Amino acid sequence: MSSENSSADGVQRVWDVVVVGAGPAGASAAYAAAVAGRRVLLLEKAELPRYKTCGGGIIGPSRDSLPPGFELPLRDRVHAVTFSNNGRFTRTRRSRQMLFGLINRPEFDQQLVEHAQKAGADLRTGVTVARVEQHGSAVPDRRTVAVVLQGGETLLARAVVGADGSASRIGAHVGVKLDQVDLGLEAEIPVPRTVAEDWKGRVLIDWGPLPGSYGWVFPKGDTLTVGVISARGEGAATKRYLEDFVGRLGLAGFEPSVSSGHLTRCRAADSPLSRGRVLVCGDAAGLLEPWTREGISFALRSGRLAGEWAVRIAEANDAVDTRRQALNYAFAIKAGLGVEMAVGKRMLTLFERRPGLFHAALTGFRPAWKAFTDITRGVTSLGELVRSHPMAQRALTALDRRPVGGEAGDAGEAGEVSSRP
Repeated sequence: MSSENSSADGVQRVWDVVVVGAGPAGASAAYAAAVAGRRVLLLEKAELPRYKTCGGGIIGPSRDSLPPGFELPLRDRVHAVTFSNNGRFTRTRRSRQMLFGLINRPEFDQQLVEHAQKAGADLRTGVTVARVEQHGSAVPDRRTVAVVLQGGETLLARAVVGADGSASRIGAHVGVKLDQVDLGLEAEIPVPRTVAEDWKGRVLIDWGPLPGSYGWVFPKGDTLTVGVISARGEGAATKRYLEDFVGRLGLAGFEPSVSSGHLTRCRAADSPLSRGRVLVCGDAAGLLEPWTREGISFALRSGRLAGEWAVRIAEANDAVDTRRQALNYAFAIKAGLGVEMAVGKRMLTLFERRPGLFHAALTGFRPAWKAFTDITRGVTSLGELVRSHPMAQRALTALDRRPVGGEAGDAGEAGEVSSRP
């Protein structure tokens, strides 16, 4: 038993909340619980800062979910988006107002953790959680969860938040069920100053050749983050898409500083979000937008909610109250993020069938572009847009009923306005 887990009289310390994983979801949960004045321990298996495969786009909902006083370490501010449909029908649209910001995850995650620490959370890095136990000899009473580390050390908590990523061990304990798994491949490509200047303030989104796939270029100073994503099971084709994408952008001659891949996972609608005194959030819960696979805002928002409800669970005196608080957490997630995910899933289904229509709308139909800018800036959300705008509802219904086919013609309506990638 380590000294930091023991009180002066040798009795093992019981944390109010232990958070597993120090990404945006975990740091947000630790911050929320620590701000409430609780004893919080944040665990991370890596040493910080550490690299994460991620585009690093910070949209309005992400910005609005940050702790007070948090200054985004922006590498670029996006005012223009170039759209292409598998390299064709390219058009750039611009906005006077910033659409979203771009960050590097190591810096961003480190700052979030520092805010949690300033709020009072303790941090341990370089530790891996082997399992959690809510019954058995390691658990002194029914109000306690045992967090067992690799090597055998046991930590005790009144509540546990699992924020340990898409391959979450805490998620496995809770029984998270998945409805969608995608493969993302990404390269960090250092480029000369002249190339970097050409991309400054502008991102590229390319609707890809595989159903539901797309690629992106996000500029971050002297480095371009270039990636593609598609459904799992198409690994070779996804890799070819990335290679072709990089090649036609004229970037094949530059050596990536990092090449990486990861799986993104979306929860099934009936997937649990808790088990006993254990909650899950962020990627560990399968919370992300199914169409764009945007996960940072979902991590920040679900992490904050998990931290707030973990405090209530830590205070619960019996199983009935624990269950009530866990159900309230699930309701809060489903009423907000769950609605957005349902709309995003519908959008993905339509996008898989008719990418050309989406491209034509975004590049040639002013209301569609305005909806895109409003969502990225945080003026509205995808769910709110569909719920409150009859035109959006009618458009989705019309797309649902329209026969498959004609994508090339639909895309062509937008016109090849610019050959600039």
